[in-house]
Amino acid sequence: MNPPALPASLFFYIKQTLHQAWPVLISAWASIAFGVIDTAMAGHASAADLQAMSLSVSIYITVFVGLMGVVHALIPIIGQHFGAQRHAEVGHAWGQGVWMALGLSVVGIAAMLVPDVWLSLSSGIEPQVHYGITWYLRALAFALPAALVFRTIYALGTAVSRPKMVMGINLVSIAFKALFNWIFIFGKLGAPALGAIGAGLSTAIVSWMTLAAGLWMLKHDTFYAGFNLKLYRPRWAAQKELLRLGLPMGGSYLVEVCAFSFMALLVAREGMFVTGGHQIMSNLVALCYMMPMAVGIAAASLTAQAIGANDVHRAQKTAQAGLIVVFVGAIATIVLLIVGKPMILAVYTNDLKVAAIAAALMQVIPYFHLCDAMQCINSYLLRAYKVAVVPMLLQIVALTGIGLIGGWWLGFGPAAGSLEPIIERVMPGAPIGAASLWLMSLIGLAISATLLYGWYRHILNQYRRSLG
Repeated sequence: MNPPALPASLFFYIKQTLHQAWPVLISAWASIAFGVIDTAMAGHASAADLQAMSLSVSIYITVFVGLMGVVHALIPIIGQHFGAQRHAEVGHAWGQGVWMALGLSVVGIAAMLVPDVWLSLSSGIEPQVHYGITWYLRALAFALPAALVFRTIYALGTAVSRPKMVMGINLVSIAFKALFNWIFIFGKLGAPALGAIGAGLSTAIVSWMTLAAGLWMLKHDTFYAGFNLKLYRPRWAAQKELLRLGLPMGGSYLVEVCAFSFMALLVAREGMFVTGGHQIMSNLVALCYMMPMAVGIAAASLTAQAIGANDVHRAQKTAQAGLIVVFVGAIATIVLLIVGKPMILAVYTNDLKVAAIAAALMQVIPYFHLCDAMQCINSYLLRAYKVAVVPMLLQIVALTGIGLIGGWWLGFGPAAGSLEPIIERVMPGAPIGAASLWLMSLIGLAISATLLYGWYRHILNQYRRSLG
């Protein structure tokens, strides 16, 4: 008789998390590379193009990330089905997710075709910039259905521990994105020089190419044959399950991204140079966020599989491994940001005024990233348990109430300038309005991370008791 197997060590779960997280991370970096490429190329075109691109991306990201969060409800749902060996349900859930993505696209397109509603928060937008924003958003509206449906493929691959397919597609798409940007932004190979609008056009083309590649690979990869993936008729019961989890998940995503999107719209009041510096800071924060997000997605999918298999020990240890990996990764990222600061600024812009403002704002990024990383991993761990409403409420209070509204109040509102003594100590040389927003967002993230971790511990204890 064989002795019972010993529980796996924490190192095993760290290794397992890293094995699944690195393709998700590279895939995420590949996706965010679109924004990096757009920012860098538009920054070398003109300050007006950089501002148009900055504000357009802020609006698009607000819409896309909120809707993407709803689609990502597929990850814990499919993960739990896969962990319980319910393979037919995996295929059904994916098909329903595609229908939901298409429905959400209609909502998103409608939101992006009314740029004036968004720009009402800004003032002094020059006609040239306004024109660029309008047409950039029209191009991205065309890209949205492809981008959201591709997210269902991403969710499926992640939930069943097969993230490398999406990674490969996203890596290849970077080359096409850079090529089309070069053609349409600067007017190469006979194309007109469209500036920021060209960046939106290239994103639309690459988004549809990416979706076609993803569908082709699903059809030809024998691993997915057992799930019987088909576009079944929409079922209201399945749509309700997706929306019950997806809407608060999307709300959480939206709360996170809205803070940055509305920050950009408010900062536009301080002029195009401050907007450009703020955009570089925002882009760096988003790029850094990909690490905790990737580990969070990997840890959440593995935890969901453990929950589906009713394995309490594996669910707890996988989550613990995710927390450790994110903390260590955040420290490593901070070191790279500090050491590589001059090189980073040179890549983003050759405008000395924009670079100086970005450098001043970047002084707060080490603290910001650490808090951002820890609130991210805790929110993903809660989603593995299909818990999304309370995290959304906690994030609304911390990120919107304290971060965005508090930042506006102290940076542009009735108490504008109140943080100036602190800013002079923490971020000397930074514009007061933008710096106030970043400082209050940092405080909001710190509170969010603390509250989310406390709620995760509460849910974990509930889950243990439910299984005896």
